[in-house]
Amino acid sequence: MSRTMILAQGLHKHFGKTHALRGLDVDVQEGTILAMLGPNGAGKTTAVRILTTLTHADAGHAEVAGIDVARHPGAVRREIGVAGQSASLDELLTGRENLVMVGNLYRLKPAESRRRADDLLERFELTDAADRTVKTYSGGMRRRLDLAAALIDSPPVLFLDEPTTGLDPRSRLGMWSLIADLAKGGTTLLMTTQYLEEADQLADDIAVVDHGRVIARGTALELKRRAGGERLEIEIGEEQSLERAAEVLSSLGEEPAHVDSDHRRVSVPIVAHDGVLTRAVRALDEAGVHVDDIGFRRPTLDEVFLMLTGQPLESGEPNPEG
Repeated sequence: MSRTMILAQGLHKHFGKTHALRGLDVDVQEGTILAMLGPNGAGKTTAVRILTTLTHADAGHAEVAGIDVARHPGAVRREIGVAGQSASLDELLTGRENLVMVGNLYRLKPAESRRRADDLLERFELTDAADRTVKTYSGGMRRRLDLAAALIDSPPVLFLDEPTTGLDPRSRLGMWSLIADLAKGGTTLLMTTQYLEEADQLADDIAVVDHGRVIARGTALELKRRAGGERLEIEIGEEQSLERAAEVLSSLGEEPAHVDSDHRRVSVPIVAHDGVLTRAVRALDEAGVHVDDIGFRRPTLDEVFLMLTGQPLESGEPNPEG
């Protein structure tokens, strides 16, 4: 049986008149990655701040590594690493000096701090820049150094609050690889994100958060199935053939076909693959419909979020702490 390393039950938090958390429940099993997915203002950062002892919940219960967050915050801090939305680095120090300083704050012996700093600089491909001041680092380098600082004491639990915000695509892919490697090594991770692809690529489990509570939970595949499962989709060359194409696909699916006139696409939910693609190609050819592209497509997490909340991910309303 896996161990529950992060647990939140019925968390509530107010900031003045803003009800940031409204009974949020979440749990993360040892050695897995949970992505909390939601727009700005959903309550993700507030939840992380409570779990990392940076603020108190107004109501509810939280544990990290089996330790009560409210009653024993000092013990919790010894079990966690945290990388927030903004890198918490001293820009006037070098990368190496920053890591050694963090090690000293964790009360590691000076020799151990230096050894851990060297190991992490190599692991995060920062050795060549180790003795440069952080103010000369790129955004991607700063994020990597910040994550390295969170790992200086080898914590079993790591919190990452939107770890790739502001990074270019190449730096984001590099950070994804590092995060995945941490989980493979047994670290338990809770990460917040607004990037659907990030949650899809990294998370063992996804908690969709909106207006301060979890409104859906599951693997990426389980959540996508909630949006209707797989669809057979075609793209046609002639707009005047849309109606005929819709008739053909409607006869093959479980419900009427959906027509996207702007992109000349027609799609229909499909229960089983067996022979349906061949039948579709033949029927469309007999109907005189010229097909530019055809295939099966699963719903995206964006479509799942839209179905669950009635709004796209990027349209959330901000609250004081996200």
